[in-house]
Amino acid sequence: MNGGFHLDIDTIRQQARQRVADGARTATYGGSISEVIHMLNDALATEIVCSLRYRSHHYCATGLNSEPVAAEFAVHADEEAAHAAQLAKRIVQLGGMPDFSPDTLVARSHADFVQPDNLQAMIRENLVAERIAIDSYREMIRYLGDKDPTTRRLLEDILATEEQHADELADWLATSAPTIR
Repeated sequence: MNGGFHLDIDTIRQQARQRVADGARTATYGGSISEVIHMLNDALATEIVCSLRYRSHHYCATGLNSEPVAAEFAVHADEEAAHAAQLAKRIVQLGGMPDFSPDTLVARSHADFVQPDNLQAMIRENLVAERIAIDSYREMIRYLGDKDPTTRRLLEDILATEEQHADELADWLATSAPTIR
């Protein structure tokens, strides 16, 4: 080739035959498997805590105009649970074990589990948690860079959903705060 892209297919073939049991983790994986699995397990804990918080708020939301907000809390709970499933699958794909232990869940979570007694405070606490998740995912994405593009893309997709959640919650807080009690 004339200075362009060149793929050393012989080397790739040789490396593919080594450590076959590693599955998708090939010799060219650029990240630290143990660090990435640890990071993903903390993200998993965060998503589980967020799903539980949203689910709790769904059932506990009361008052004027609470029904559509409570319904949306249920949607957010389902989306956070789906994120947890995606993270768990990636952890397994990297050769790790997803940590669902209730004993350490809150301690590993980036977000808190807060149970306010009114709808406006629920919206605010969920918005705070989304903002924490947004910054956490951005840092993880920066850390991964080109070391693990598959995990980075997964986190980018989750980040996009967290940003949508934050926008919705901020809109509710700004437009509905006087009528939500």
